[in-house]
Amino acid sequence: MMSKVEDLRAKSDDQLSADLLELKREQFNLRFQAATNQLERPARIKEVRRAIARIKTLVSERARNKA
Repeated sequence: MMSKVEDLRAKSDDQLSADLLELKREQFNLRFQAATNQLERPARIKEVRRAIARIKTLVSERARNKA
């Protein structure tokens, strides 16, 4: 099984941007649910935050390599 980072590395910059946008939307919705005590899986907040960090790290790595 491929790791999450390897899966992300296989994606194009546009795909990563789309994933990042989707994760940020989900993060917003999770924060909203947490504030209104409707959150079913509190651990999902941590998962989403880490996924966002993985993508941002990969994007900045690629930008550094291009420069």
